[in-house]
Amino acid sequence: MDLCSYSTVSGSRPDHCSLVFFDLETTGLGRACDIIQLSAVSGGHSLNLYTVPRCRVQRGASAVTGFRVWRHRLYLHHRPVPTITLPEALTSFLAFLRMLGQPLLVGHNVRRFDCPVLARALDEFQLRAAFLRVTSGFLDTLPLARDLLRGRGQQSYRQESLVRDVLGVSYPAHDALEDVRALQRLYGAFQPTPEQAQRHTFTLASMAAPASKQPPVKTRALCRQPGQHPLWEQPGKAAEPSPESTGGAMGPSSVSLRASRLSGGEMDEGLVVCQESARRPAAADGHSLSHGTWFT
Repeated sequence: MDLCSYSTVSGSRPDHCSLVFFDLETTGLGRACDIIQLSAVSGGHSLNLYTVPRCRVQRGASAVTGFRVWRHRLYLHHRPVPTITLPEALTSFLAFLRMLGQPLLVGHNVRRFDCPVLARALDEFQLRAAFLRVTSGFLDTLPLARDLLRGRGQQSYRQESLVRDVLGVSYPAHDALEDVRALQRLYGAFQPTPEQAQRHTFTLASMAAPASKQPPVKTRALCRQPGQHPLWEQPGKAAEPSPESTGGAMGPSSVSLRASRLSGGEMDEGLVVCQESARRPAAADGHSLSHGTWFT
């Protein structure tokens, strides 16, 4: 089922539209929290990004997700993970979405949590307009599940519970990449009609409390914590990350990353060499990919 070809939230009919399942892991449950992990999948294509948060990871969030920050490095279950800055992560997300042709973004409980957090981050780095150009809107699978599974009664509609009950499997929840992979399978099992799915679509503009109207957060003034640098960059010298963290060897002027590339309009697995560009985030138009970004 291609909902976008049936009717997009904006009423337009793009030549090609796909579904992208996405999820965020954050420093806490408040809307002022920072993004730690941003993941997305569409069919066999996936994107997984980590960024060092600019505020403390709440103890409860750390216990659930396994993320911790020590000396400005991000650890997942006590293992360091490669990171990029938040604006680079957002720009890479836009590049991924652009390659999929104005997709509809699908997530679980995203209207109440993920979308306000994402909208605030996009506004902070003046990327909302670019985001709107490459997307068709959002679909929240939480109200969709309540609509489709009315006989479920008082049972939990948490994604982990739905995956277990509908698909009969368990998965490592609270890892954004595993969450979106599981959600893609769950949505396939739901098989909603276009009319059913359409009832639960929305846009950033249609959310009850747009992020742009929320009070400013004091921590937003810090783009990086003191001493924080991109993974490939160290003060005064080029970094030499291990092959495990980069997916390949790395020279002083370029980063080799296991990624996907565009070839004849299709996304093929390959090796992308991202050249440094004055140590600043990739262009907002998405034509250059950020360091530390994996496309598969």
